[in-house]
Amino acid sequence: MSVLKLIGVLLDYPHDELWEHREELLAAAADPALSPRRRADLGAFARGLLDTDPLLAQDAWLGLFDRGRAMSLLLFEHIHGESRDRGQAMVDLIAAYRKHGFELAAKELPDYLPLLLEFLDRRPPEEARDWLQHIANIVGLLAARAAERHSPYAVLFEILVESASGSLDLGALRRRASEEPRDDTPEAMDRLWEEEAVRFDTQAPDESCTPTGPLPARSATRQVQP
Repeated sequence: MSVLKLIGVLLDYPHDELWEHREELLAAAADPALSPRRRADLGAFARGLLDTDPLLAQDAWLGLFDRGRAMSLLLFEHIHGESRDRGQAMVDLIAAYRKHGFELAAKELPDYLPLLLEFLDRRPPEEARDWLQHIANIVGLLAARAAERHSPYAVLFEILVESASGSLDLGALRRRASEEPRDDTPEAMDRLWEEEAVRFDTQAPDESCTPTGPLPARSATRQVQP
């Protein structure tokens, strides 16, 4: 299992099946392509996750990635928000996947970061690095926000940034993240609900609209396969 695929597996919602692959995941974290420091960081994250009760790990994942939008793993959330451009971006990304024989399941969203990493795991290294460079700013900001929230997931984003180019100033992004208002507090969630709970329009949503509810979890078993 490559480092990209491993990070995708570890970033995904931690299904119960994840714990069945402990030895494989820990072996992948020792990839010699990583620096000794990052091998240690990745191994420590994997062990920490796998030493955690699944219910607690799942609750922590939901608290970080499914509460508010700042830590969303849907990449276009950070680029297009709820604009109509997001629908076309989804279509274009699906087309890029299909061009290389990568088909999505019915409920999979193409801009979900763990899914993109699974795709990049199948592409040549230079091509994968080019894709990562295009999303490096988003991933770097996710790294900064996760660090600001004292989440161990920060290291996964940092390794992705380093895999892309390593040239981002994560310190500057961390300062930016520290100045952002939190969107995962009960007060912020209440405000968001008040804004979105009732929204009337003259037209029904078209088929290109992206769901705004909780992300459908993907199959961990599929991901962990070599």
